[in-house]
Amino acid sequence: MYDRNLKIIPNQSYFLLGPRGTGKSSWLRSEYPESDYVNLLVDKTYTELLANPDRLETYINNPTKVILIDEIQKVPSLLNTVHRLIEEKKYNFLLTGSSARKLRSKGVNLLAGRAYSKNFHPLTTLELRSDFNLNFSLEFGFLPAIFSEPSPKDYLQSYVATYLKEEVLQEGLVRNLSGFARFLEAASFSQGSVLNITNVAMECAVERRVVSNYFSILEDLLIAFRLPVFSRKAQRRLITHPKFYFFDCGVYRSIRPLGPLDNNSEIEGIALETLVLQQLRAINDNQNLGYEIFFWKTRERQEVDFVLYGENGFHAIEVKRSATYRASDLSGLKLFKEDYPQAKAYLLYLGSEVRNESGITIMPVTKFLNEIVGLI
Repeated sequence: MYDRNLKIIPNQSYFLLGPRGTGKSSWLRSEYPESDYVNLLVDKTYTELLANPDRLETYINNPTKVILIDEIQKVPSLLNTVHRLIEEKKYNFLLTGSSARKLRSKGVNLLAGRAYSKNFHPLTTLELRSDFNLNFSLEFGFLPAIFSEPSPKDYLQSYVATYLKEEVLQEGLVRNLSGFARFLEAASFSQGSVLNITNVAMECAVERRVVSNYFSILEDLLIAFRLPVFSRKAQRRLITHPKFYFFDCGVYRSIRPLGPLDNNSEIEGIALETLVLQQLRAINDNQNLGYEIFFWKTRERQEVDFVLYGENGFHAIEVKRSATYRASDLSGLKLFKEDYPQAKAYLLYLGSEVRNESGITIMPVTKFLNEIVGLI
């Protein structure tokens, strides 16, 4: 198991929110081996606490340690008991969850100000260190099990089949599993693109309002997100719709159908863009860097893949899947620098040379990822 670079404040309660399979449970057990651990995926525990949430106290034998509750969204009514124990007995909890929807609908605000919220991501290049292999991660992503499973491809297919489809049905979030499965494939064609819900609905033959709800479900289950447009002090006409991404490049490639008519080079380019973005998101959250992450695109289709904006800095990043770069690859960054000369600009590519042109740092993707904390 890899050490996780997750910064949390001691003696403080937290929600740790992330998709299934990102390693939340393993991290809890290894980081806090002496703490009481309540696993709501255990049927007996789930049944007892669902019937009587106040029985949670009977599971607590070592209240001086942080108390771990796994998959809190399975019994949201436990939040009332957790809230009481924080208030009355000053206990500290780490609560993991993989469904923001259930927590939001069942009273997560009861803990507002008493429990911080932190995202839990798949592995990062900093955590993998020498085990990071760009080609491997481009194909299979960063879910922890990928690095121990004998067949990463089979694991990802199983992950998609059991979690992204069947579990969604079991949770009662959708009624038509075949329609949702078609939606998932159609949504994969929107990866890294400006989201057009109407087009996705037409492609999967599902009503637009249903598809809109499906996208919300993906976001609530923390397995997809929308990237907004950077528009602060905009000096040009910008598009207004967000981009769509699945949270992991390996999960994306497992969902994305591939056949004779598909452009594999294009898919790999989107996967590389996704890989960089998921690393930016994970390291930003893990290290408490405080950036908001955007993209930038004008109505004339000049674009910058990612913009990081926050108290720690201002960065513009373009990602290219090629071993060389052309002058035209810098055009979006140059235009962005005209409007925002304060920003540090990077072009990331698959070559080996580090250069600087027109105030833009051109560097290999792997070098950027290995040095990312020092760069951003």
